[in-house]
Amino acid sequence: MENALAKFMQNKRALNFAGFAVCACMMAFALYAQQVLQLEPCPLCVFQRVAVIGMGLVFLLAAIHNAGRWGDAIYSLLLMMAALVGAGVAGRQLWLQSLPPDKVPACGPGLDFMLDAFPLADVLQMVLSGSGECAEVSWTMLGLSMPAWVLIGVTCLAIYGVVVNLRRYAGSDSGET
Repeated sequence: MENALAKFMQNKRALNFAGFAVCACMMAFALYAQQVLQLEPCPLCVFQRVAVIGMGLVFLLAAIHNAGRWGDAIYSLLLMMAALVGAGVAGRQLWLQSLPPDKVPACGPGLDFMLDAFPLADVLQMVLSGSGECAEVSWTMLGLSMPAWVLIGVTCLAIYGVVVNLRRYAGSDSGET
């Protein structure tokens, strides 16, 4: 058992696939919360999902592609960029959730309407400015709202991804043993 775990911990591709699996689990929970718990995602939640999906795709590409040092650095950079987007959006939503009720912005139009009616740059600006629906806390676990958990998740995944992809593995330059 120890030998199998040691081999797994030395297999960069398997570790990247594990990162992909965590992102897939995060998205599965988001869809569960939407479909089963009937929690409609606000526009900021949708953007956080896009960041998690982006990280998952980078992890999956890194797992499939046996990259060398430059490829590993690029995958690490892409993971950090996606994580920064996710963390920034989650942080913005946490800030909106911390506002007193009288300071919360009014609810705006839905994301579908905005995407149909406005150019993408305007949609991004409107979504990131936030609205009343983004300030609602409709679910918590251990006292933390969903964007707090997304912030924790993308931060941990970013650190994990950088360590996995920039660490030198024993036995070869490509990360395979």
